[in-house]
Amino acid sequence: MESSILESIGVEIIGVMSPVSICMFLVVLLVYALSPANPFSTPSSPPIRTAANLVYLENPSDSTAQKLEGALLNALVFVVIIAVVTFVLVALYYFKFTNFLKNYTRFSAFFVLATMGGSIFLSIIQHFSIPVDAITCFLLLFNFTVVGVLSVFSGGIPIILRQFYMVSLGIIVAAWFTKLPEWTTWIVLVALAVYDLVAVLAPGGPLKLLVELASSRDEELPALVYEARPVAPPQNGGSHRTNMGLLAAGFSQPGSVEMQSVSGNSGWRNDVDGSRDTLGNDEGGSSRDGREEISPLVSNARQRRSSSSDSPEYSAVNVSTPNRVGHFGDRDSQIEETSPLVEAVHAGNQREQAAMEDDDADDNLGLNRGIRLGLGDFIFYSVLVGRAAMYDLMTVYACYLAIVSGLGCTLILLSVCRRALPALPISIALGVMFYFLTRLLMEPFVVGISTNLLMF
Repeated sequence: MESSILESIGVEIIGVMSPVSICMFLVVLLVYALSPANPFSTPSSPPIRTAANLVYLENPSDSTAQKLEGALLNALVFVVIIAVVTFVLVALYYFKFTNFLKNYTRFSAFFVLATMGGSIFLSIIQHFSIPVDAITCFLLLFNFTVVGVLSVFSGGIPIILRQFYMVSLGIIVAAWFTKLPEWTTWIVLVALAVYDLVAVLAPGGPLKLLVELASSRDEELPALVYEARPVAPPQNGGSHRTNMGLLAAGFSQPGSVEMQSVSGNSGWRNDVDGSRDTLGNDEGGSSRDGREEISPLVSNARQRRSSSSDSPEYSAVNVSTPNRVGHFGDRDSQIEETSPLVEAVHAGNQREQAAMEDDDADDNLGLNRGIRLGLGDFIFYSVLVGRAAMYDLMTVYACYLAIVSGLGCTLILLSVCRRALPALPISIALGVMFYFLTRLLMEPFVVGISTNLLMF
């Protein structure tokens, strides 16, 4: 019997949730360790201008309406920029500029590790007054960057090292996104969740087009994607269907059909030879007992098989009842035979083979090779938790539970739908909702009953 969805997907869920939890935890530590208000600069320094706040720079003296309007404009411009860049990448991939995309991705990873990671590294050294000279610092950063790029994009690297650097990239980018103003951060997160939903599921969405192109070409996406487990290359250089082999169908119990994989012609010959011995033994036993008899259908099939034993291939159908065991001959004998039993076996064989091919086609979408999560999902989960860490630990706990719950729901939907699904919408929606509910309702309630000694 097939295992349930939860049993089959449980290991994959743990393999994805563990690095997501580590990434969020380390981002929260960075935010708390360096500065809750502004992680990598002094409070008097002006806010930096990035792609997420090109239109409006938020000031504490601005009114709520101005902050909301400016945050909406920033989110709109940011999503438009991401959409345009994504469509450009789809066009480049469509026209098979794969090498350019791979080199661009390598450069992006090198830039993030060297510049953004180096800035965080220097901030940690200065904040904790770590005694280190400039040459040692440069060598450490250079080795960390080069090894990271090689680990992410080269083959033959241990999967644990690749996963470590993927999580490191997510931590570095998320830590930088926590420098955005509060209103802009929340509006951008909601806008990105909506964009992710449209880009993956809507017809003509850029991410949907990219996944379909990669599936049609049977290629890897040139992107930064976290893999929960290593991918085993297909044997014999083919797809899953080429490894199916030939199939033999047999009735082991009334009303049940078992599919058995047969490796090749030699295996068929061995099975047929062994079935002859088994049939001879059964005939001997039945003649001695006097309680079993061989069907004329079986004896005719044996004669045809013995007369055509030089044929290169055999197709064996094993039929067993409580008192009868029979073996039918080669393909010619099956074509000539008009027994409803043989026709039913052939029909069941074809249906089962078609169903297994459909399952393999679904597995090619990525489920069979493990769940893969985009680096952007790591980043924006951690940005949400990092922004919550700037207010209170209670909101951090609530947002973490909401994000993990949303990710679990998304992974269960992935196992059911067996297609690429966006990972941001459910988790971001729950995280934002839990943040404001905790900040506006739970935190005042808990603080009030604690200060009045109603709860310790």
